[in-house]
Amino acid sequence: MELPVELIGAIENIMENVPTNRLATLVSDISKRYREGKLFINDKYLATYDEIIAYIVYRMPATYGAIFTALNCIKEVYRDFHPKSLLDIGAGPGTAMWAATSVWHDIDHITLLEKDENMINIGKRLSSNSHYDSIKNSKWLKIDLNGSFDIPKHDIVIASYSIGELDTNVQQKLIKKLWEYTNDILILIEPGTTYGFSCIKMARETMLSLGAHIIAPCPHDNVCLIKDNDWCHFSSRIPRSSIHMKVKKGKLSYEDEKFSYICVSKKTHNMIKSRIIRHPQIRKGHIILDLCTKDGLRKVTVKKSDGDIYKKARDMKWGSIFE
Repeated sequence: MELPVELIGAIENIMENVPTNRLATLVSDISKRYREGKLFINDKYLATYDEIIAYIVYRMPATYGAIFTALNCIKEVYRDFHPKSLLDIGAGPGTAMWAATSVWHDIDHITLLEKDENMINIGKRLSSNSHYDSIKNSKWLKIDLNGSFDIPKHDIVIASYSIGELDTNVQQKLIKKLWEYTNDILILIEPGTTYGFSCIKMARETMLSLGAHIIAPCPHDNVCLIKDNDWCHFSSRIPRSSIHMKVKKGKLSYEDEKFSYICVSKKTHNMIKSRIIRHPQIRKGHIILDLCTKDGLRKVTVKKSDGDIYKKARDMKWGSIFE
């Protein structure tokens, strides 16, 4: 999985006036600030235009990878879905928009909500480099998710890496509001951390109470059985460009982004039987799989003597559907 070529070119264009050494310093400062929870005025982690560029250079590939991977898992389950409109909540530079149009090419109307004006301006610059008219002509609205707003319904509503940044009491109210703006599917994606998953788990309960039907990743609409000392998450591997390695001072040629997600629909669907929720443990002559199934969490051993099932299991990964 790689970023679209035109997006890579657009990112290179916006960073050409900022020296690589300065980007590396800004990346280090931003990372430290996030870890320590230090905000600037107006509840912002990113105070300047250059900091937003640095953030995009080092974080956009990872978040794109997570969103793209989640959306492909959803497409695998909901194969007849052909969306025409997308609403991106807390859009940042528009990462979810780029990922969604790579998965569903027929999207022709996109609305993005973002509160930071610099982020909007940079997002528009990136959008101008796209091959898709839907991205070039996307509608950006300066909106704070903590406040009130009214938006028409869209086929897809995505909130990626944005719900968890809000106060807990605001999260549930926003989720209910987003459900009202959804024609068909609502997708929430958060970092693959204990807190990120807790936000997803809370959102899952809220959406089910509103009559939602789960598409992915869960194989059931029952109570989530993941305990409080654990968390359900998945992983996306992305290649690092040379500039990405420099600004992050990384040595590996790739990066793994952990994420948690939930997708629900206004419609009922045939649900999968089970999904692999941990890295498969490949042993001599057998494979151990941790599964989330319709009947709960299970650990299954697939033996070489199981024939075709064993052959299929060898090619399966963390996050794969297991039938």
